Amino acid sequence: MNTRFRNAFLCSRKYHPHCVGRTAVLCARGNSDFGFQPRFQLGACRSCGKRPCEMATSAGSSGLRLYYQTKIDEFESLIQEKAETVRRLEAQRNELNGRVRGLREELQLLQEPGSYVGEVVKPVGKNKALVKVHPEGKYIVDVEKQVAASSVKPGARVALRNDSYALHLVLPSKFDPLVSLMKVEKVPDSTYDMIGGLDEQIKQIKEVIELPIKHPELFDALGIAQPKGVLLYGPPGTGKTLLARAVAHHTDCTFIRVSGGELVQKYIGEGSKLIRSVFALAREHAPSIIFMDEVDSIGSARIDNSRGGGDSEVQRTMLELLNQLDGFEPTTNIKVLMATNRIDILDEALLRPGRIDRKIEFPHPNEDARLDILRIHSRRMNLVRSIDLRAIAAKMNGASGADLKAVCTEAGMFALRERRTHVTQEDFEMAVAKVMRQDSEKNLSIEKMWK
Repeated sequence: MNTRFRNAFLCSRKYHPHCVGRTAVLCARGNSDFGFQPRFQLGACRSCGKRPCEMATSAGSSGLRLYYQTKIDEFESLIQEKAETVRRLEAQRNELNGRVRGLREELQLLQEPGSYVGEVVKPVGKNKALVKVHPEGKYIVDVEKQVAASSVKPGARVALRNDSYALHLVLPSKFDPLVSLMKVEKVPDSTYDMIGGLDEQIKQIKEVIELPIKHPELFDALGIAQPKGVLLYGPPGTGKTLLARAVAHHTDCTFIRVSGGELVQKYIGEGSKLIRSVFALAREHAPSIIFMDEVDSIGSARIDNSRGGGDSEVQRTMLELLNQLDGFEPTTNIKVLMATNRIDILDEALLRPGRIDRKIEFPHPNEDARLDILRIHSRRMNLVRSIDLRAIAAKMNGASGADLKAVCTEAGMFALRERRTHVTQEDFEMAVAKVMRQDSEKNLSIEKMWK
């Protein structure tokens, strides 16, 4: 036997050395797996009694099994990789097909002739509508079949074909981006339980805001008009904004918050345009509540301004607000809440009934109201049992609700500085001294300024 084949045969350690002789010729394939095929079958092994053919067949079957199992594993992993590649390519194909469909639709729209943009005045029958086209006038047009009848509402922007004036598309509403940001997407989490010392104010605002939205049939049965606007006035920090947020929470309405400073614009007509956009947004998302804070910035009394200036633009903005409050369009599902610290400078035209139907005053809380506010803000605080909140409330004569909340926060900060996990009576007393001293210094500075 060849020496190389003999050594390879012996290294497998599966055969006796006596089995390797001149009686058989063993053929090796590769360096690891050996397949043995005898050419002569003369004699058998003296130790085990097996012929060379039997021993070669046993070793070959074991090696082939290992070889094929390895190949099967390799092909299975390769198939798995190819399957993942196919899935990835299918996802890319679907995405590209979607983009192609969108581009084809856009191309088809671009190839179509231009359309006129109009505004629906009112539907007329099932397949017709009265549409106002600026500056031409009003037309009764046909509504094509693909347009849903429920989407043809008064005030909707629509597209009319340039040849037949047929209504073939309802356009999305056009709003100023600044107005869209005024809409509060999340319903405010403030509730009536978070407001202390304002029981009478809560009762009044429920009558003029919450009741008409939830039960409008009561007003129809009595034959009276629903209130449109409510004015909340009083010193700063008395809970006007908090109550407006609580009303929006309990009525589950769209809450649009507008600051008066945002409506004061530099260029002529911009403020009036914002007012119109705010009310259009409220009509689209009705029932809705428009909360206009710091309304005195645009609703101050008008003066003779023949020389022009920035006040003329503010007056134009207020006139547009008056027009929207008592305009011809129904606003039964839109309630307007206004808040101000200076009711004395507001224009009389804005305060008249029909525009502002209820004026609710927010004075400084009395001792019982201050105690309720302290209990609300200290509800989650870790207080010792010996704390007397009534004594704290008695020391804060003339304080607002914001001052009372600041006292609770400062008391917690004093406890934190001393590395304690509970608040004591002494912490509250030091907090009262700090907060009330700041208020007294503020009042003194205001008095000095006006002397």
